[in-house]
Amino acid sequence: MANSGFIVWFAKVITLLICMNLKPLLVKGEQQVPCLFVMGDSLFDNGNNNNLLTAAKANYPPYGIDFPDGPTGRFTNGRNVADFLAELLGFDKYIEPFATVKGVDMFRGVNYASGAAGILDETAIHVGDRISLNRQLRNHNVTISRMSTLLGNKTLTKEYLSKCIYIVGMGNNDYINNYLLPQLYSSSHMYNPEQFASILIQQYSEQLKTLYLYGARKVVVFGLGGIGCVPSELDLYGTGDSVCINSIDSAVRKFSDKLEPMIDDLNSSLPNAKFSYINSTSIAVPDPSSIGITKLREPCCEISGTIGEGQCKHGGGVCSDRAAHYFWDGFHPSEAPNKVTAERAYTALLSTDVYPFDISQLAQL
Repeated sequence: MANSGFIVWFAKVITLLICMNLKPLLVKGEQQVPCLFVMGDSLFDNGNNNNLLTAAKANYPPYGIDFPDGPTGRFTNGRNVADFLAELLGFDKYIEPFATVKGVDMFRGVNYASGAAGILDETAIHVGDRISLNRQLRNHNVTISRMSTLLGNKTLTKEYLSKCIYIVGMGNNDYINNYLLPQLYSSSHMYNPEQFASILIQQYSEQLKTLYLYGARKVVVFGLGGIGCVPSELDLYGTGDSVCINSIDSAVRKFSDKLEPMIDDLNSSLPNAKFSYINSTSIAVPDPSSIGITKLREPCCEISGTIGEGQCKHGGGVCSDRAAHYFWDGFHPSEAPNKVTAERAYTALLSTDVYPFDISQLAQL
């Protein structure tokens, strides 16, 4: 086993080579950035909730039925968006969760995402523990301190982090597990949709500025998708054969419409900042049947509990035609749409997909 002196030396060598835009012999393929950091909710979580006291976890069958390592805490049948982005950026293995990452592996990046997490700390308190964006930022600061200790140089650490890509995807739960639950949360009684969206954006902007102060320069912010089209929301609030709930999508749009101006403000006010917005609505599969998806409302897995709960039943059954289902459970997409989302975020197909850069462009800046 390598001693601590060798680990320190090895970390410094790897870091210095990458900071000088050189490649150590151990790196295979064309890894485009030295590291990838991920902050988000259950769309990006890959195991951080596994040991928390929470209902928001996915480390049991049938989750992961199509993932090589089985159930890992990913809220889908296979790979999530973060996994596909790691592949597209040339990483030879997936980014590890903060809960388990150790030693020099953190120099490849860390995934801090947590199921049920929100921009607001109180979001989803009814499901149990979850790692809000504020807590994820604190965890990232812990990572930075560990990196600086190994490198023995805070300046070198910040230089290294400036070359990495950061993925941030937040806001879904501030609606699903807060604003849209008036029986549990006061937010919808206190604020109209425009006011609530403004509160979220104000806090989100400050959180992203904190990430910048920690050394991030290349930051990708994922917008929200069609929450009104999610099966569990349709179970709760839909009528008849509703495909989507317009009132929900209208409320969420108030938030989404403020993301691009927020990106402009961050890029103009923070030196050398390169924030980019991924428009999840634009990159939603326009014709799902073109990639074999024919079932847009029915979850693939057997759903647990009462109407609106949405997660797979422990050890429950699954559909035989998983590739034909857009949704894996009552909230989360299956692997197929996750792949499309990642590919369109990496290389934009339409001018409305991203602003101002797609991820492949950001990696080269």
